[in-house]
Amino acid sequence: MLHTVNKSPFQNGTMESCLRCVNPGDAVLLLEDGVFGAVTGTSKTALIEEALKNAEVYALSADLKARALENIIPGIKVTDYAGFVDLVDQNKVHSWL
Repeated sequence: MLHTVNKSPFQNGTMESCLRCVNPGDAVLLLEDGVFGAVTGTSKTALIEEALKNAEVYALSADLKARALENIIPGIKVTDYAGFVDLVDQNKVHSWL
């Protein structure tokens, strides 16, 4: 299962709800304002670090760049649009809105 999160974890609880439902082997893609959850040293860092123990976590490179975010939590895989398409092609998708 691929879980996509496009909302900032600092504005609502979408990312936290998503991470509670992630199963081992699932993938999480942070995109749009969801990439704010990929930044290290925030109040949400521990949530992502815990998720990384059981799931792959990705952040969309174009959205990181658009928001000038650089200090990404170790273990998060940065992907481009082609990688995004591959993830969607290989998984069922649950979008957390």
